[in-house]
Amino acid sequence: MPCFVALLALATPRLVIVALWFLTSWFRGLFDHALWPILGFVFAPLTLLWYSAVQHWYGGQWGTWQLVGVAVALVLDGVPARLFGKKG
Repeated sequence: MPCFVALLALATPRLVIVALWFLTSWFRGLFDHALWPILGFVFAPLTLLWYSAVQHWYGGQWGTWQLVGVAVALVLDGVPARLFGKKG
């Protein structure tokens, strides 16, 4: 059961990205190249979602709270790598 919960936690942001990509126009016009959303999907899905939220909800204005949000997203994106990268 703990493995299922871990897999669900890792998959949820990616499932949200896939749903937004195919069912809405959320990501259209945010990136110059398709490389950035692909890299965000693979390596930093929460950061990708937060970046797109700032672009939509705050008009791309990066203030203190938006930077705090991206810092939190980066930390949360890095947690699974630390947890699953340990040996022993």
